[in-house]
Amino acid sequence: MTLALLFDLDGTMVDTDALHIAAWNAVLAPLGRQIDMAFYKARIMGFDAAATGAALFPSASHADHLAYCETKEAAFRGLVSTLEPTLGLPALLDWADSRGLAKAVVTNAPRANALLMLRGLGLADRFPVLIIGEELAHGKPHPLPYLTGLQQLGASADRAVAFEDSLSGMRAAVAAGIESVGIATALDPAALHAAGARWVVQDFTDPALRARLQTLAG
Repeated sequence: MTLALLFDLDGTMVDTDALHIAAWNAVLAPLGRQIDMAFYKARIMGFDAAATGAALFPSASHADHLAYCETKEAAFRGLVSTLEPTLGLPALLDWADSRGLAKAVVTNAPRANALLMLRGLGLADRFPVLIIGEELAHGKPHPLPYLTGLQQLGASADRAVAFEDSLSGMRAAVAAGIESVGIATALDPAALHAAGARWVVQDFTDPALRARLQTLAG
């Protein structure tokens, strides 16, 4: 069976953390509140809209959680301009295509955000499968988004590698039984290892990463 590569999007394929924090702070400013990077990493990064809304507005209703998140995502899209892929990503995708490897994006981002980012990166046509966590019964950290990605690719967990930058995403990929690589764009490598990362790299140029993928691809 062909090796499958499953990529998280925010923070893994492109560094968007600062934009997300700015968008949330625009929403929170009228309420006299702000968040910092530490809060973002601990309570928002990688989580779906329901979990994020509950973290920020614990006394609000589920409907209000989703409404706040929709406002924030619109603010985020308004901040997106030029995007640069994580170092080494385009070359890795070229290599994967040359080997005929299966590829998917598995994200908790709303579809509008995901498509905007993929188009901004010039990668919208590179992924035949796009899994949106909020369109499923469960988003990350539940394994369902990754299990759905495997199903749509016709792949098996023992012939797949996932790339994640968040604890929530890493736990989802590991729970799906997928060998997982932590991309240390935001979190400490030790935290990613503790969440189940098989190994951690700074970006996609790491020679050990390519060597491992070549071994798995056969």
